Amino acid sequence: MPRKIAILGGTGPEGFGLANRWVRAGEHVLIGSRDAARAKETAQQLRAQIGAAAQIEGMDNASAAAACEIAVLTVPFSGSAALLKQLKTVWKPGTIVIDTTVPLAATVGGAATRMLGVWQGSAAEQTKEMLPEGVSLAAALHNLGAASLSGDAPVECDVLVCSDDEKAKQAASELVGKIPGARAVNGGKLENARIVESLTALLIGLNMRYKVHGAGIRFTGLPLS
Repeated sequence: MPRKIAILGGTGPEGFGLANRWVRAGEHVLIGSRDAARAKETAQQLRAQIGAAAQIEGMDNASAAAACEIAVLTVPFSGSAALLKQLKTVWKPGTIVIDTTVPLAATVGGAATRMLGVWQGSAAEQTKEMLPEGVSLAAALHNLGAASLSGDAPVECDVLVCSDDEKAKQAASELVGKIPGARAVNGGKLENARIVESLTALLIGLNMRYKVHGAGIRFTGLPLS
């Protein structure tokens, strides 16, 4: 049976963009949302864009988390802790969670180019504390903008993947590779998410200053695979 990838917060721009890319790559995607009806509507919208054969479903976040093998957290940082508390008894052992969350000040009414201080050091490390035993975590996909993900053109961006669990790191890297133009780069331990998350604020500032929507990052001198 094909694996199922849940995108929690999948009706937002980032979640929608990731769902678009992975469904186009042949993955079975579950759109999760606080509002199941909205999730189903988003799934129908994507199916209309991609084709009737698209493997995509819409449901509430808890149902999506319970049914998946891989869950991708794309909710705003301000709502992530509440969602993770709600899901604590829902996860299946062996589930892999990929956290894309960035603690931007914009989530509390500040500037999107500024970071919030997180007691644990990063949004990913906060998520790690709130996951039950048997559920592994990788931090990734922070620097892929929603505008770049919404179509089907190559995104031209490297994606740093940070985790203390090799299986989670491998799964996240594999999903990055399903996005044309994206390249997964081993970012080391989960604690390095502190650096990676801050790059998002920097890229937002670059987009604003240069009046573009898809500024990304590339690392030179690395092997191509």
